[in-house]
Amino acid sequence: MLKRSKNRKWYKGGLKFRCEGVECGDCCSGKWGEGFIWVSQMDIARLAAHLGIDFDEFTRTFVRQVGLRYSLIEKANNDCIFYEDGQGCQVYEGLAVARRATELAPNLAEAWSNLGLVLSDRRASEDAADAHRRAAALKPDDAIILGNLADGLNDIGAVTEAAEAAEKALALDPSQVAALITLGNALKEQGRASEACDRFARAAALSPASVSARSNEIFTMNYRADLDAADIFRAHTAWADTFAGEVTGKAPIVPVPADPDRRLTIGYVSPDFRAHSVAHFAEPLLTAHDRSAVKIICYAQVANPDKWTETFQDLADDWRSTIGLGDDAVADRIRQDGVDILVDLAGHTANNRLLVFARRPAPVQVTWLGYPNTTGMAAMDYRLTDAVADPPGAADALHSETLHRLPGFLCYLMPRSSPPVTLPADRGPVTFASFNALAKINDLVVETWARILRQVPDSRLLLKSKPLADPGTRARYVRLFAEAGIAEDRLELAGRTPTRAGHLGAYGRVDIALDPFPYNGTTTTCEALWMGVPVVTLVGDRHAARVGASLLTRIGLAELIAADTDGYVDVAVTLARDPARRRSLRAGMRARVRRSGLCNADAFARSVEAAYRHMWQRRCAAAP
Repeated sequence: MLKRSKNRKWYKGGLKFRCEGVECGDCCSGKWGEGFIWVSQMDIARLAAHLGIDFDEFTRTFVRQVGLRYSLIEKANNDCIFYEDGQGCQVYEGLAVARRATELAPNLAEAWSNLGLVLSDRRASEDAADAHRRAAALKPDDAIILGNLADGLNDIGAVTEAAEAAEKALALDPSQVAALITLGNALKEQGRASEACDRFARAAALSPASVSARSNEIFTMNYRADLDAADIFRAHTAWADTFAGEVTGKAPIVPVPADPDRRLTIGYVSPDFRAHSVAHFAEPLLTAHDRSAVKIICYAQVANPDKWTETFQDLADDWRSTIGLGDDAVADRIRQDGVDILVDLAGHTANNRLLVFARRPAPVQVTWLGYPNTTGMAAMDYRLTDAVADPPGAADALHSETLHRLPGFLCYLMPRSSPPVTLPADRGPVTFASFNALAKINDLVVETWARILRQVPDSRLLLKSKPLADPGTRARYVRLFAEAGIAEDRLELAGRTPTRAGHLGAYGRVDIALDPFPYNGTTTTCEALWMGVPVVTLVGDRHAARVGASLLTRIGLAELIAADTDGYVDVAVTLARDPARRRSLRAGMRARVRRSGLCNADAFARSVEAAYRHMWQRRCAAAP
């Protein structure tokens, strides 16, 4: 049974479409690759029998009808029919096969389930969920089909229904690791981080080799207010000891040319060279890089490229797609490219390639941007940060990497087009808001925000996040605020806005943005400030809880940073009671952001390049 990057499972008794590839030298001379599609003879036989068609005739007809060629491959005890389209093997070829399967067998639940997986890979999430619902209606007592349904529902934000489907799958088969991970993700999206971590831990216990289960668990720990930074650090190093330590120990040594001042080849590794929060901070750096000082190679784990991807391709001197390549293959490619400094932009987020870094393909390895914590890996040499997000001393002891502090660790790409800043009336109810991921809004955050609302009569709270379109999730937050003394009529709970212009425009209704904790906003904070909205933040004991302080310090608004929850409430309430101050801040905020170091890409690029040069010179000095 194959495991997908998002923990989905192909159905063992149905058609299987392989669109990402695996390392495999035993069955097909290593020819697995991007977009290849395979189905087992057993699956073909079952479908042929279902249709009442001779197996050999069905095989010939099926292949001819979908327009693909095939060859028979011996794989252990399982013969496989191996399809290749000969044209780059993109995901849509798999979609053509999947659709044809449902046409040939419209009552075969497995075919609909696999169609849902392929549609999901194409980011056709609503259609994917519909296909999974068809499959579950045909076979409501199948654990794998229900698990795939849960995953598809998660993708569209139907997290309550997703959790229910995952629970049903687990009731049928408690060993379903994929369903446990899906359930954990649904709980996380509902702001139930502790429960989510429990499900991820159970998944890891069932499948100790599951990198994904443990990565999900330690990622979700960043949302938890009941864990301190030391607990989280130990969990990260334990992950690295389990999955990266042995690999790193066997990694070949990359020779280092003793030339500390030559032009450097920088490799950036990311699944997020696309429409993603990371892109808003990575693009300014790549755009402003001094090409006489650095050569840029992007290693892109991007299955569905978009316009942002095209921009990054244009910015790179060389572009390497890593889709369909195993960790060894990617590491070999990096060595062949002669990368001097390899930079991870993902950490423990989805579709990362941290185990490539474990293989030490570059003399210097750095993590930055996409993840608010240490990787835990001995093979990661440095982490880029700043002195506010990671104060010298305590923070150094909580990282496996050496912390290299920049004047500011972020540079924000100002929106190329955005609505103008609107100036609300001085009088009227104050609207507080957060447009952050709902996973960041835990019980302590709700309690603190309720204190603010109670002290500002008639004020309202606008929450906007994708899962709030889900009725069960909305009801949960209505209940949490009611328990904290805030009636539903003081809340506005909104789901995702379809367009970025609409999303940014919604800030026109907001007076004060409230930063969640202990996992602060990043892109959401920058967007709020760009739209003229002051942001109140609480500084905490870890990087994730200090990003808001870093951003506000960068633009000269340290007075909006609180040291504890009482101070946080006081800052928000005082600002709410001072309409003149709010109006002044709003009127000048965009200019303040624009002229700050936060948006000075040239200065930021020079600071990063100086950091790279320092790292490289140290490495050259240490080379034998």
